[in-house]
Amino acid sequence: TYNREHTIIRALTSIRNQTYKNVQLVVVDGGSTDNTIDLISGLMSSNDYLHSGPDNGIYDALNKGLELASGDILAFLHSDDLYFDENVLSHVADVFLDDDIDIVYGDVCFFTEMNENHIYRRYKSDLLSFKNLSWGKMPAHPAIFCRREVFEEVGQFKSDYKIAADYEFLCRLVRRTNFKSQYVNKIFVKMQSGGASKIGLKNTLLLNQEVYRAIKSNGIYTNYFMILSKYLTKSIQFLKI
Repeated sequence: TYNREHTIIRALTSIRNQTYKNVQLVVVDGGSTDNTIDLISGLMSSNDYLHSGPDNGIYDALNKGLELASGDILAFLHSDDLYFDENVLSHVADVFLDDDIDIVYGDVCFFTEMNENHIYRRYKSDLLSFKNLSWGKMPAHPAIFCRREVFEEVGQFKSDYKIAADYEFLCRLVRRTNFKSQYVNKIFVKMQSGGASKIGLKNTLLLNQEVYRAIKSNGIYTNYFMILSKYLTKSIQFLKI
């Protein structure tokens, strides 16, 4: 988070309201100059951790969170977003009762700025596979939960990516055949419209360039036609929830 005094309470409250309570909250702040830190402090418990200071971008901040967290299952919630309802973490925890499952993911939905009840789109996560990644398709990153062992083996996010380090991480992950993932047909996260990967033509171009680099650098076949074709399927994803 960085200077998110208008949304941070919403995000943290959605965690605190979860029916599953065995949760550690790690907040990585980029050195906010507004009231963000004061607001965060009011929702922290003794098991939680707040780090505030300069970072080198989104993925550097996420890597700091990985290093500070002590949980068995790890996930990321950005400061403009929130969990869909109070049972999300309980659903996820139930799936992880199967010791063979390493990754659990679901769907996200999008709402207009500052009105979380005005949901206008559901993004149905694509199955995590070589084939889908080669075509520019991935599960929604905020709706992915991983066992700690996944990050220990696959590694952290590469901070030389500005927008698509999560995509590159998944390309590395699918190369490990020992990990088993499970898709859950539920919405896990409400996402506020906007975001680094969705604002403007420049960022859209950068995103697709980085996705191409992520796929190719991991030895997966692709081309720009395959990657750009995802927008045809996205155009019909304004689904009824």
